[in-house]
Amino acid sequence: MNAILSPLLRGPGPCPTVHTKRLVLRPHRTSDADAIAESLGDFEVARMLSRVPLPYDRQDALDGLATAASTSLPGWNLAITTGDDVHIGVVAIELRHGQWHLGYWLNRYFWGRGFMSEAASAVVERFFRRMPDEMLHSGAFADNGASLRIQDRLGFAITGRGDLYSRSRGAMAPHITTRLGQPEFRPILAA
Repeated sequence: MNAILSPLLRGPGPCPTVHTKRLVLRPHRTSDADAIAESLGDFEVARMLSRVPLPYDRQDALDGLATAASTSLPGWNLAITTGDDVHIGVVAIELRHGQWHLGYWLNRYFWGRGFMSEAASAVVERFFRRMPDEMLHSGAFADNGASLRIQDRLGFAITGRGDLYSRSRGAMAPHITTRLGQPEFRPILAA
């Protein structure tokens, strides 16, 4: 095996449980399906994601959880939970086309409270601790200013602009791509 490719194939290791000041980020459970369906069934959440169809229901969530559990691909898919283990969103790092990608979403009820900044920062910090020489890619639809602000605060730099198909919108939408290396990473402290 090529020594250059082996870290990519190995990945950052098993999906961790990460504790922050207000959150617990943990591997998903089948019992998360109802909360996932509620969140992704909301057009205001789904429209910011490229791969989520609408309508989105409990069976879609169960299928997604089963697929994630059965894959041997490296990466993390973490449930964002509050102290009482209420599932409020997701932060994921996955290998796509040979590049590590950060993705995330949050139930609309929890927007504007700094939860996503706290969760994304903690997961990115853990990723770079395990994979310090890798680049992390992300992006957001151009009308998702909150997500782009989080990426900017973390140190992501814009690498491109184009259009990306959104399943929930049923149309192409302007999209901005970003990239972050460990030296540029700026942790966001919890509120």
